[in-house]
Amino acid sequence: MSLNRRQRFVHGNLAWMLATAFALALLDALTLELFFVVSLVGFLVTIELVTPVAVTPHWRRRLRWLVALGLLVFGYIAVRRILAILPPGVI
Repeated sequence: MSLNRRQRFVHGNLAWMLATAFALALLDALTLELFFVVSLVGFLVTIELVTPVAVTPHWRRRLRWLVALGLLVFGYIAVRRILAILPPGVI
């Protein structure tokens, strides 16, 4: 059962990332930052969709580190974007 959920997680995440890359390329908005942020959202949604109700499998517990790393990178991207928007001399 756990292998089936793990495979669904990997397939769902891969499908989301491919669809994201394709959609961003069609919209001519494909940048590494935007791809990362949309892929992170898909990653978090996929985690929630395959999470069992009663127990947490061992492979699912290890995803916490990836989520934490992804949120740190997202924070870095957000701060960089905010600093780019602010006029010079504000900070």
